[in-house]
Amino acid sequence: MTPDVGSREEAGTRDLLAAMALGEPGDQLRFADLLTGLGKRVFGMMLFVATLPAFIPIPGVGGAIGGPLVVLVGAQLLIGLRKPWLPAWLAERGPHRSAVQRFEIVLEPWFRRLERFSRPRLPGVLDHRAAIMFTGLQLVLLGVLLALPIPFTNYVFGLLLLAYALALLERDGALMVWAWVGGAVAIGFFGVLSGALATAAGDWLGRLF
Repeated sequence: MTPDVGSREEAGTRDLLAAMALGEPGDQLRFADLLTGLGKRVFGMMLFVATLPAFIPIPGVGGAIGGPLVVLVGAQLLIGLRKPWLPAWLAERGPHRSAVQRFEIVLEPWFRRLERFSRPRLPGVLDHRAAIMFTGLQLVLLGVLLALPIPFTNYVFGLLLLAYALALLERDGALMVWAWVGGAVAIGFFGVLSGALATAAGDWLGRLF
């Protein structure tokens, strides 16, 4: 069960997560249902769900699943899609409710704190075409880094990506600016200085040619 379409666009992130967690632990939540009725916040929910696998406590698994999903979200923002596109096989899939329930237990206290200062503000940071492209570019690069086997980074990237997701869900441009700063530092440190992005690009080009 998810909140009805009429209320989802106004519901807070904590309420959306609580609604996703309500029900039988064995149920599987469909991406197509989770993205319904969210208006401008839809990419935030898509990114939120895409980030969940980063917290799977099995080395290599979370990044391999979550990384490509984050890249998918970022690429769609980068090219300017108004609504997210999902391949049919992915639209019918999604996280099990038990995973969301565990996630809610951990994050619910943080969401309570977030609600005290997070609010819709600085809409230009979220809606301006150049800003959307910049967010998309950072998400693509962070998704690639998440997918790479860089030791002890899944939670780092996962928490950072949650900041992007919450900024989109809460329509909070100030939080997005902070996410940009954190993203730039992470991309510079883990991607550029370590050579991880260059290695990934070289492997990708090698497969093409």
